[in-house]
Amino acid sequence: MVGHTEPGATTAGGGAIVHGFPHLDTVRVALTALYRRLSGDGVARFATSVHPELVDFPDSEDLYLGAQRVARVMVQHFRLPDARMVVGFRDMVHAGNVELAAGPEYFIELHSRFKTDRRDVGAALAHEVMHVYLHRLGLELPGTRDNEILTDTAATYLGAGWLLLDAYREEAAIRGERLMMSAYKLGYLTPEEFGYVLAKRAAAFGEDVEPWFRSAQARDAYREGLARAQQDLRRAPLAGAGWAARRRYARDRRALASGPDYTFEAGASGPRVSFACPTCWQRVRLPCRGRLRARCTLCKSLLDVET
Repeated sequence: MVGHTEPGATTAGGGAIVHGFPHLDTVRVALTALYRRLSGDGVARFATSVHPELVDFPDSEDLYLGAQRVARVMVQHFRLPDARMVVGFRDMVHAGNVELAAGPEYFIELHSRFKTDRRDVGAALAHEVMHVYLHRLGLELPGTRDNEILTDTAATYLGAGWLLLDAYREEAAIRGERLMMSAYKLGYLTPEEFGYVLAKRAAAFGEDVEPWFRSAQARDAYREGLARAQQDLRRAPLAGAGWAARRRYARDRRALASGPDYTFEAGASGPRVSFACPTCWQRVRLPCRGRLRARCTLCKSLLDVET
C-alpha cells in the first residue's frame, strides 16, 4: 500500500509530512537485500528508468484503459511478462492497494481521487507493481513498515520510483473564498530519502532524472538527497574522505579502535579494516596496506580506498 496526503500538509497517518532521513538505515538494508537477491548484474538490467512520456495520462484518455496502459508499462519495466493487472478505483485510506495472490492476474485498487487528478497514477502503480515483483522474488523485510520502505526503495532504485518523488508537491488551492495550501506526498520514504535513493541510482548508472521533475519541491528534495549521498563517498577509508575523517582513521588504525564507519581487526599478516560499500552497503574487508583499489564482491563497484 502507498500512503497519500489529503489537502493540507498532513500524511495519511494524520501528522505533518516528515522530512529528513529518519529511515536511512532501513533504506540501506533494503539496498543490500536487493543486490543480494538480484546480484549486481541483475540490478544492472534496470539501468534505464521509466520515461515520462510512457506514463503521461491525459484527461482525454479513457480512465480505465489509460490506467491499464500505465500498469502495463510498469509490468514491462519490471519484467513481469505473465502478470496481468486489473486496475479499479475506490475511496480508501491509502493511495493504492494490491492483493498478492498466486497470479498471474492481480487486482490493484487506486484511490478515487486519481479519477480526477491523474498526475500520480504512474507513481501509485509503480509502488503496487513493485509489491508484485518483490512477492514473486520472495524478497521481504520483517514488519509492515520496513517492507513498505523496501518497496519504495526497490521501485526507486530499479527505475520507476522517481515518479513517487515527483508526486510530492505543495500547491495553492481555492476553497470557497479562501486561498489554502495543499500538500501531497506518496510513499513511505521522506522526499529527501527518495532523493537519496535516486542519487545512489544516478551514481551507479550515470542517469540524471532531475530534468523530468515537474514539482519544484521534488527537485529540491532530490538535491538534498544528492548532498546526503555524496557524504557517503567522504567516509574513511574511502580515498574521498576529508582531512578530519582521515586523521581520525589514522589514529584509530594505530589503536585498532573502531570508528563511526569502519571496524579494525588484527590478523596474522597485519590488521584488516571492514567498512560498508557506498553503493550496496555490503561490508567490504581489506588489509591495511595503504592506497589500493578494490571491487565490492556484491555490486561490483570499484572502490578507491586509503587503508
